[in-house]
Amino acid sequence: VQLQASGGGLVQAGGSLRLSCAASGRTFSTYVMGWFRQAPGKEREFVATLSASGSIIDYAESVKGLFTISRDNAKNTMALQMSSLKREDTAIYYCAARSYSGTSRNPGSYAYWGQGTQVTVSS
Repeated sequence: VQLQASGGGLVQAGGSLRLSCAASGRTFSTYVMGWFRQAPGKEREFVATLSASGSIIDYAESVKGLFTISRDNAKNTMALQMSSLKREDTAIYYCAARSYSGTSRNPGSYAYWGQGTQVTVSS
């Protein structure tokens, strides 16, 4: 599967942004999907993940209640709606896919990655 992330940009603190991830291939509905982010000088960290059907969702504590992950298997897309953004949310955001069942917070368990989209939150 090939992934293309988009929707990043510059937003003021407290604002909202919606990221999208478009996937190629006919088997998108079988992949567990996730969003990760990497800030300058930091390791890539887990943001959110959801199961192939979308019925199981997991969020990092730092974004729980603020970010919403979703997917549309008919359109081969995934989204991350981000609200109440903070400066510490500034990072490159990556979408990722794994072919094994079960959600995961470990970036090493995802075999497929998009190119990343920059999110910058200004104060």
